[in-house]
Amino acid sequence: MLIIGHRDVRRVLDGAEDAVLAAVRHAYLRHSAGDTALPHSVFLRFPDNPHDRIIGLPGYLGGGEGRRPVAGLKWIASFPGNVPEGMPRASATMILNSLLTGRPLAVLESATISARRTAASAALAAAALPGVPRDTGVSLVGCGVINAETLHFLRLTVPGLSEVTVFDLDRERAEAFAARCARRYGAALTVRVVDRVESALVAHRLVSVATTAAVPHLDLAPCRPGTLVLHLSLRDIRIPTVLAADNVVDDPDHVCRAATSLHLAEQRVGHREFIRTTVGALLRDPHPAPRAAERLTVFSPFGLGVLDLAVADLVLTGAHRAGLGVPVPDFLPDPEAEDLPSIP
Repeated sequence: MLIIGHRDVRRVLDGAEDAVLAAVRHAYLRHSAGDTALPHSVFLRFPDNPHDRIIGLPGYLGGGEGRRPVAGLKWIASFPGNVPEGMPRASATMILNSLLTGRPLAVLESATISARRTAASAALAAAALPGVPRDTGVSLVGCGVINAETLHFLRLTVPGLSEVTVFDLDRERAEAFAARCARRYGAALTVRVVDRVESALVAHRLVSVATTAAVPHLDLAPCRPGTLVLHLSLRDIRIPTVLAADNVVDDPDHVCRAATSLHLAEQRVGHREFIRTTVGALLRDPHPAPRAAERLTVFSPFGLGVLDLAVADLVLTGAHRAGLGVPVPDFLPDPEAEDLPSIP
């Protein structure tokens, strides 16, 4: 078995954005074709601390197109209280298993994998739901890791993106985010920090929302008609706004649970007819139609475990090729080497 830590995961994925986009696209297409097994995620919550949670995402992703099938489990913790202490909100581990023996092949640090598959998902949705005229700017609501990665991937799938408006409840955090963007992208991006979320929502017709909100709070009325909102944190948008929007998801059964905005909307009206389509269906179309010009389009991805599997397998392949990771040959018992009790 191979243990692949954070630095080695980064060594494989840094500069491999096109490969990550291709892996996530493959996962969506296989899921749309029914070539996945994806049980509902398991949420571990704590009676005395409703803000923290650990989520288990098991799954199987079929192969094809030169890719091998993959099975495994992501175990991801979300502890928002880490952020004021200078630590990332999320930490994650992934186990990949052999489909021949069931034995574990690798254990990977997966916070980076999780962030980049989320960003790739958002970027693919933005490409599949183009604006007319084309988007040249994006507003980022929430200045954490997810929106940093989302901006990076959007620059690959939305040609001409040159303006960024950022908002965070913590003004200092937003300023630090903008400074990092300036260092990373230089003159290629103009970054502006605003003090009100309404100013961010109206600034551009492409908006990415990635916060730690636990209950819906965001009214999208300031958004201009034809805006695409990448609703990555899933619990921000108020129910009437969801019901009035053109809704695209990754999987209706997965996104309509765990008190997401869409789950609460379903509970209110008793159906899911407000969901128009899935991103997998959109990606099958070689000529994507522009998004609705007179209403909001909201993309709400639950974050399917098969996306993590696709990117984790990309990391495992790259680690083997580059000789990265720490082999643990004696992690599992070896029946031939063990002193087994005799059978009478």
